[in-house]
Amino acid sequence: MKTFIKTIALSSLLTCSAAAMADQSDYKLMVIETATAPQPLEQSFNSCALNVKSKNYAQAEEVCTKAIALLKDADAPRFKVRQLTSYALSNRGVARLKANNETAALADLYEANQMSNSTMVSHNLNRAKEELSL
Repeated sequence: MKTFIKTIALSSLLTCSAAAMADQSDYKLMVIETATAPQPLEQSFNSCALNVKSKNYAQAEEVCTKAIALLKDADAPRFKVRQLTSYALSNRGVARLKANNETAALADLYEANQMSNSTMVSHNLNRAKEELSL
């Protein structure tokens, strides 16, 4: 599974590379960029981020959950599945946070942070803790 992760700053319509960070007050949403036709996993993963951007938080949570389920059965190296699962959990956490489901959002963000040593995931967790004054 060859994938490239990109981030979407929640307040910006522009995507940037995973190495580049947008304004630190934004949440980071990860998407999969693929050179081939998107598979169900990529479609669910990317649809999650797009629904968050569109403020369709219930739909975002649903498709993020689908992406997480698809990752459990993914035929890819374990480290890659773990990393993508972390990103999907982080995206779902942002969706839940924006839908005012803070407890579930924090659970997702903490789990995502434990799974991956990603600056984007840790940024989302820290940003949520600041927003919620934790």
